[in-house]
Amino acid sequence: MKLENYSAGDHCDEMITSDGKVKSHYQEFFKRLEKIPQKKMKHLQHSANQTQRSMGMTFNVYHDNEGLEKILHLDIIPRIVPNSEWREVESGLKQRTKALNMFLQDIYNERSILKDGIVPSELILKSKDYLEPCIGLTPPKGVWCHITGTDLIKNRDGKYYILEDNLRCPSGVSYMLESREIIKRIYPELFHEQGVMPVSNYPTKLLNMLQFLSDKKKPVVGVLTPGIYNSAYFEHSYLALQMGVELVSGVDLLVEGKKVYMQTTHGLRQIDVLYRRIDDTFLDPMTFNPDSMLGIPGIFEAYKAGNIAFANAPGTGVGDDKAVYAYVPEIIKYYLNEEPILNNVPTYLCREEEQREHVLENIHDLVVKETNAAGGYGMLIGPKSTEEEHDKFRELIKNNPKNYIAQPTLSLSTVPTLCEQGIEGRHVDLRPYILYGNEIEVIPGALTRVALKKGSLVVNSSQGGGSKDTWVLY
Repeated sequence: MKLENYSAGDHCDEMITSDGKVKSHYQEFFKRLEKIPQKKMKHLQHSANQTQRSMGMTFNVYHDNEGLEKILHLDIIPRIVPNSEWREVESGLKQRTKALNMFLQDIYNERSILKDGIVPSELILKSKDYLEPCIGLTPPKGVWCHITGTDLIKNRDGKYYILEDNLRCPSGVSYMLESREIIKRIYPELFHEQGVMPVSNYPTKLLNMLQFLSDKKKPVVGVLTPGIYNSAYFEHSYLALQMGVELVSGVDLLVEGKKVYMQTTHGLRQIDVLYRRIDDTFLDPMTFNPDSMLGIPGIFEAYKAGNIAFANAPGTGVGDDKAVYAYVPEIIKYYLNEEPILNNVPTYLCREEEQREHVLENIHDLVVKETNAAGGYGMLIGPKSTEEEHDKFRELIKNNPKNYIAQPTLSLSTVPTLCEQGIEGRHVDLRPYILYGNEIEVIPGALTRVALKKGSLVVNSSQGGGSKDTWVLY
């Protein structure tokens, strides 16, 4: 395909410089791409789509009239990340994960950071995600956030910025793994010539981390799913299969004598570790939401007794609240006595009067987000919204200021993407996955989410975004 018309525009493009030169880490791929006819590229894309369907790589879109099951479109042009760039991302994510874990341990126990006034007590203690039943608890091995998916963007200045932390049940890792298998088949020689770091050992690393949480020599591990109607059910079943562990739902489990058992065809079998993919408050109707049909009565008492380990630990949600996010640089300095390696996006807290007034006056230039929303919902992108939408969000902010933050509209980097007219740049973010067991490890790859609509900055799958394989080079 001819790429002479491809340009970086006024963004940071991952493949070419502002004056049109191909960056060194993309040169081999660029040469190969130019030799592939457009017709063949479209055929390869069609084959990738069919492979996704045959693998069952689908997700459910709630409130979508077009039908529940959709594939997460996989663009066949990978995102390539040079090793030097990745090392900085890796160091920054390890630092952030360590500090957030210390923060969670502190706010449920000593509360030193609150007493010292670094983070407002009201922000934590009155948060709906701060779970009173977890006060005074220390999870097995002292780890709260075992699996983290942190979203980053690269701005016009070429630097990475943390967009948000996902400490509850971060999804998407199965798409990272399956996408790699599909893309390897499309460019088998180039994949090895480029020296791409592997991600296929993630299920093994995940299982080792889960087993580490138990003191038993051979702990029984399971993946706890809400069921087939959950948007990420493909991932739940995929990871259970890859790890060789049981996929269970609430109806498969029961608690006796503060121990958790799963019902099998051979009778009851004790389970020691659960990788839970259901929300905290649905976990146990006796402790949290009494209306939960997904949880297991008594399982939280078993957890407190040390007879079951959860990944992630209940209570982690308060750490990825979008208002708490604004304080993470201070959290890093407080616990580690270090400057943050990766910067936050500048954030205005609408709970603060002066910052709120700034947001209300400049809403047309800002991105406004609900502090507890996800998936691209509850969000306003000021420059791309109407006056009517601006006015609506002004009222929402005035009525419930604690529920909103705002950030400047950053220029997400672009990556070459196969479109109807050929290859064009589309905006992307990056979600690396971090495992925290005996040590903190960042998987050398990531889910790159891509905004498929020209000019769009919304990459969420629920809002029409797609994905790319991410090649981290040795």
